[in-house]
Amino acid sequence: MLKDIKVIAFDIDGTLYPDYRLYRKLVFYVLRHAKFYMHFLAVRKILHRTAPLSDFYEYQGRLLAEELGCSVDEARFKIDSIVYKGLTPYLEKTKPFSHVEECFSKIKEAGYRIALLSDFPPSQKGDTWGLLKYCDVVLGSEESGALKPSKYPFGILSLKMNVRPEEILYVGNSIKYDVCGSKNAGMKSALIMSRAEIFFRRLFGKPSRAEDIGTDILFSDYRQFTNLVLQ
Repeated sequence: MLKDIKVIAFDIDGTLYPDYRLYRKLVFYVLRHAKFYMHFLAVRKILHRTAPLSDFYEYQGRLLAEELGCSVDEARFKIDSIVYKGLTPYLEKTKPFSHVEECFSKIKEAGYRIALLSDFPPSQKGDTWGLLKYCDVVLGSEESGALKPSKYPFGILSLKMNVRPEEILYVGNSIKYDVCGSKNAGMKSALIMSRAEIFFRRLFGKPSRAEDIGTDILFSDYRQFTNLVLQ
């Protein structure tokens, strides 16, 4: 299945670290900015459905300005200070999944090239828990003008890596954004899902196997993923 894969690319948020570790740190921060985040999330929902933009940040600012009833400059300042810069200290202190660096090291040693593609700026995570040294390309989809599941950021990733889409395995934690987005772009996909979520999906009759979800690889921890890739 992976014989033609040359690049393994990873989402960051919820993929390299478990969401709950960040969310529990953010409770009081988000409550302090509750009104802002309510409107910002509404704007991001629109942007996930928007075609590629020549100036993503300007359009995002205009949408938020309409939501908040303020100027575009003020909206962009709020996004920068509350989201991009404001979340950085919390992200840098959030521990990644166990064995992530071990995984990166082994697949790099096996000859795969590694990339990161995230909907939020990778620079928010500092050195991304020591993983940047293994990466050949690091991209924020906002820079491409479109958020996942648009095929556009995945296409930019393919161009940057100088490989065909079908030579990329994209690893994420969202069926809608990561699996569907990468598959629609012609890539193979891998989905990280906790054993608890797999159990409850099975219990309630939701798709819980890779073939039913529509992904090529379904895994729950990074040693398992490493073994699946290198077997």
